[in-house]
Amino acid sequence: MNTRTTGPWYRSPDPRPGATVRLLCFPHGGGTTAAYHHWPALLPDSVELHAAQYPGHADRITEPLQHDLHTLADQAAAAARPLTGGPYALYGHSLGALVAYETALRLQAAGSPPQRLVVSGMPAPHLVRPGAVHRAGDSELIAELRRLDGFPDELLAHPDMLDIVLRTARADYALAETYRPRPGALLHTPLTVHRATGDPELTAAEAAGWRAATTGPVREQTFPGGHFHLAHEPAPVLLDLTADLTADLSARLVSGPSARRQPPPPAWTGTTTRLPSPNTGRPA
Repeated sequence: MNTRTTGPWYRSPDPRPGATVRLLCFPHGGGTTAAYHHWPALLPDSVELHAAQYPGHADRITEPLQHDLHTLADQAAAAARPLTGGPYALYGHSLGALVAYETALRLQAAGSPPQRLVVSGMPAPHLVRPGAVHRAGDSELIAELRRLDGFPDELLAHPDMLDIVLRTARADYALAETYRPRPGALLHTPLTVHRATGDPELTAAEAAGWRAATTGPVREQTFPGGHFHLAHEPAPVLLDLTADLTADLSARLVSGPSARRQPPPPAWTGTTTRLPSPNTGRPA
C-alpha cells in the first residue's frame, strides 16, 4: 500500500498531490488508521484522505496511551498544521468525533479553521455521558465491545491480541467518559451530524445538541444500521460526505460561506465506482 505519513500522527493510504481538499479522519475508541484505509477507493480523486493514528495504537504501541482528551487534541492539532494550508475538513466517529471537534477548535484558534466538521456516533460535547466502562473488569469490557459490534470475535478470542485490544479500548473509553468541554468553546464552521437509526450510543436529541457547538450551519443526516454502520456500509456515508465537500468548495469559489448547500448525489446504488468529484460533479 502506498502510504504517506505526516509525522507519527497522520497517514494517507492513497496520496493525491492533485487533490483540492484534504479530509482528516479520526477513528473510534480502540480504532486505528485501518478504519479508513478502504475509504479512498470510494472517494473522488480531488479528495486526499489522512487518517489519524493515536499514541499507543498499532505502530505507535510503544508510546504511552493518552488519558486526557484535551491533551490528545493539543497533539492532534499541532501535528495537523502542515495539512491545513488549503481547504480541509475533519471527520470523526464515536470517540473520534470528540477528538475531531476539539482539534477543530484548536485549529480555528490558530487561524486555520476547517471548511467543515463531520461528527458521527457521539452526543454533542455538553451531552456526553459520564461512564465507568474504563474501570470495569475485562469480562465487562469485552461484553461492551461485543454489544457495539466494534471488534470481530476472532480478535477478542486471541489471547495476545485481546490484551492489546483491552488496553487501548480501556484508555480510549477513559478519554470519552472523563471528557468535559471547556466553557465558552464554540466553533464558527459548518457542521454535519451523522446518526444511525439503530445506534444505541446516540439519540436524535443528542445528535441535535451539536447545534450548540457552532455558530455555523448544522445539518443532520441519518443512516440505517448500528453504531458501526460506516464499517459495514461505508458508501452512503461517503456519498453524503462528498456532497458536503462539493457544497463547501462551490461556496468558496462562487459566493462565499453564505452559499446554499447543493443537492446531494443520488442514493447509493450498490456499485463501487468512485463518488462524484467535488470539482466537476462527474465521477472521478
